[in-house]
Amino acid sequence: MANWMCIQGCGACCNLDPRDRPDLEDYLTPDDLALYLSLVGEDGWCIHYDTATRQCRIYDDRPSFCRVQPDTFEAMFGIAPEDLNDFAIACCQEQISGVYGEGGSEMASFCTQVGLDSDAESSR
Repeated sequence: MANWMCIQGCGACCNLDPRDRPDLEDYLTPDDLALYLSLVGEDGWCIHYDTATRQCRIYDDRPSFCRVQPDTFEAMFGIAPEDLNDFAIACCQEQISGVYGEGGSEMASFCTQVGLDSDAESSR
């Protein structure tokens, strides 16, 4: 069974360009939406994401909407805790594919680290 995890050197979720996420208002509170938009840099990446090291500079203090936790995803997306693993994997695959492409090293690394066959899973 595949188990979701955040992998180092990816950062696809730190690409916050609101044009790629037109439904932000559907799952973020007005306060969280304002915070989210304040984090978007001119290049569409989070202002706290270091593109050179591919690491979040505020990882331990990042906002709740940046955390994959049962209570957060249940509140934002209505995802039951028992469904979080599969949902988070699918979200990461979608975001990685959109940012880096389906056949990139980031997707292969993600699939390997969470325990998926990258060829079978990236063609979902």
